[in-house]
Amino acid sequence: MKMQIQMSGRRTLGVALGLAASLYVCAISLATARADSIVIHDARGRDVVIGNTSRIVSVGGAITEIIYALGLQDRVVGIDSTSLYPEKALAEKPNVGYMRQLSAEGVLGLNPQLILAIEGAGPKETLDVLDAAKIPLVSFPESHTEHGLIDKIKLVAHAMDVDARGACLTTAVSNDLAELKKLRDAVKQPARVMFVMSFLNGRAMVAGQKTAANEIIKMAGGVNAVEGFDGYKPVNDEAIVAARPDVVLTMQRGREQLDAATVFANPSFALTPAAAKKSFVAMDGLYLLGFGPRTAAAARDLAVSLYPDLADKAATWKPAALSVDCHK
Repeated sequence: MKMQIQMSGRRTLGVALGLAASLYVCAISLATARADSIVIHDARGRDVVIGNTSRIVSVGGAITEIIYALGLQDRVVGIDSTSLYPEKALAEKPNVGYMRQLSAEGVLGLNPQLILAIEGAGPKETLDVLDAAKIPLVSFPESHTEHGLIDKIKLVAHAMDVDARGACLTTAVSNDLAELKKLRDAVKQPARVMFVMSFLNGRAMVAGQKTAANEIIKMAGGVNAVEGFDGYKPVNDEAIVAARPDVVLTMQRGREQLDAATVFANPSFALTPAAAKKSFVAMDGLYLLGFGPRTAAAARDLAVSLYPDLADKAATWKPAALSVDCHK
């Protein structure tokens, strides 16, 4: 009996030592995993720990465009309805709905390991469900500036652990922005541009300050004809006449898009310099307002529409972000 007790004690000690060793190895592994994880302080003010990036859902047209430009499309398992470029994304990837009306079930059904979303994605109830599911969700600031665009690309690349690819793409975009400035510096008399989103009960919904439309107009060498408020708001006829726009700018969006005949048939617009010159520009919405890698090219195209005499100068510049290969 005494021998059996001693043997049992040795076995217990051996098991204890083995367990301790296993726990030590596990602790080392966890510490290593945490050290290897990426932490992003996102637009929601949270520190998001990212580990697995093999299955991602991309929410926001610019975010999806950046991911594809970085050559990471094989990791995308779902996109939202604003992700219209590149076109093959629409054909290849499941759609989880409009960015502000996401379905938690639709996202979770794709079994993502990471969600990358532009600021403003929601609704809050859906984000709460995704947070409760412990799926890392990074919200990216929506800053409609040149610096904000560069920072967004860097942040997406860092979240995906491909900083070298991010540096490649930001270099190309920075070079494009530098070329755009040269084009903009050639503008002698800035055009007054009014961006019209839509007509609501006969009143024009236009872009004020602190909007993507305001910034792209400035990048193209124009000035926003609308002052005095931020965001997009309906304005009365008197305000349109007083704004004296030289050009009306809008975005193409399927059947509901505005055309020159509709806009200039409006009595208030009929009294503007834009109507007198029939100066009307319509461009693809994501291209014009998305603030992704193609933004400098979009501003170049808008500049040529505003100032046709810049066409020859613009033709000598081939935007690098449209052809650079940052996939390595």
